[in-house]
Amino acid sequence: MSTFLLEVVTPERKVYAQDVDMIVVKGVSGELGILPNHIPLVTPLRIAPVLIKKGKETEYIAVNGGFMEVRKDKVVILAESAELPGDINVDRARASKERAEKRMNAAKKDEIDFRRAELSLQRAMSRLETVLKK
Repeated sequence: MSTFLLEVVTPERKVYAQDVDMIVVKGVSGELGILPNHIPLVTPLRIAPVLIKKGKETEYIAVNGGFMEVRKDKVVILAESAELPGDINVDRARASKERAEKRMNAAKKDEIDFRRAELSLQRAMSRLETVLKK
C-alpha cells in the first residue's frame, strides 16, 4: 500500500515525522480523511486529535489549531502546539478541563472571557481524547 510523509510541526519543534497510510483531521469545515495522492489542499484546523493510521496501528496526536498543507506525497501540519500521548499529563489535563468549565460558567456575559475559556476547554478535551484513545 502507498504511504505519505506526515510532519507535525510547532514553533518549538518537529513533533512527528513518519510515513503513514492515512490521517483524519478536523478542519474548520468538517472532518477530512487524507490518503496518499490526495489533491493539494491547505486548510485551517480545529483543536482536536489527529488520527493516524499506519498499517494495522492507530495513533493520535493532540493538535491545537493551526493549518494543514496537503501535497501529493507529504502532509504538513503547522500547529500552534501538538502533544503525543506520552507527553500528556492526564491529571493536569483533567484539572485544566475543570477550570475551563468553571470559567465558562462564570464568564457567560463576557464574550472574550467565555471564548478564552471555551478554547482552553477544547485544548484540554483534545489532550484527554488523545490519551484515552491510545
